[in-house]
Amino acid sequence: MARIGIIGGGAWGTALALVARRAGAEAVIWARESDVVAAINERHENPVFLPGIVLDPAIRAVADMTQAAQADAVLLVPPAQHLRATLKQLAAALPRGTPAVVCAKGIERGTCALMSEIASDALPASPVAVLSGPTFAGEVARGLPTAVTLACADAGLAERLAGYIGSRRFRTYLSEDVVGAELGGAVKNVLAIACGITIGRGLGENARAALITRGLAEIIRLGLAKGARMATLMGLSGLGDLTLTCNSAQSRNTSFGILLGQGVALGDAIARGAGVREGVYSAEAVRELSNRLKIEMPICFAVDDILNRGVDIDAAISELLDRPVGEEMADLGAGLDRPQHFG
Repeated sequence: MARIGIIGGGAWGTALALVARRAGAEAVIWARESDVVAAINERHENPVFLPGIVLDPAIRAVADMTQAAQADAVLLVPPAQHLRATLKQLAAALPRGTPAVVCAKGIERGTCALMSEIASDALPASPVAVLSGPTFAGEVARGLPTAVTLACADAGLAERLAGYIGSRRFRTYLSEDVVGAELGGAVKNVLAIACGITIGRGLGENARAALITRGLAEIIRLGLAKGARMATLMGLSGLGDLTLTCNSAQSRNTSFGILLGQGVALGDAIARGAGVREGVYSAEAVRELSNRLKIEMPICFAVDDILNRGVDIDAAISELLDRPVGEEMADLGAGLDRPQHFG
């Protein structure tokens, strides 16, 4: 039986423990919160982050990260902006060569580093993979059918990792495009806030459909500039994740945007609800990364303007509507002309 360590006891980490158990693996969760550790071990639930879900009694939670690190693979599930600090702690405990699977979605503020870049830097002796795709933790925890992308430069390792977590209801599709698998999941959180604002402002379904489509163009533009494959960006971890997140109030980022669109003050919107809205923290980093790569991402810029630069929502919307229009795919022409790898 494989042993999987889950670094992070939030909703997604807890759901992934259930995924590992259903695939026949042993699952050990490291959680920072002592009440979460106690609830998982004593009551087989995580009422703080994943209420209403009964956990497999074989899932164990620990407060000592070393115990979760003694595994055939570790799944890295802390909030994106805390990944580097968490891995500094993990590095001392993780045996050399243990695969590390990044499951957090975001871009680090200040450095503009992808989560896989942080993991490779902090865990140089560990091969790094990325798990991403359209996933709501509650649905995964309940065993509803889900499909994800597992990206790793080592195809053989990817197959082994897929065997640890994959099942008929958690379908794991393989890719070698680590960067592409990450970028869709990071940027869609920012775009989901924009979609929430359109809902809260009552701008209609036409506007949201346009925003999702043009948001996909921004993901593609950034992904190609970072060396991602078009096929990945159009797959589960790109278009799939974007579609899910921007079309459901289950998304913390979308529901946060709805509050903003309804006129709730930024600080009050942040204070409402549990869990991390990764888009709030990634918006600034997405803007900085796009500036470094000299590409345009007007929707993501508008979200950053609202969150971090004090721009009024209606003014930000007006600026987007006043942008000139042109040939739809012209801004993606260079990427579309580049040879792509499909399948």
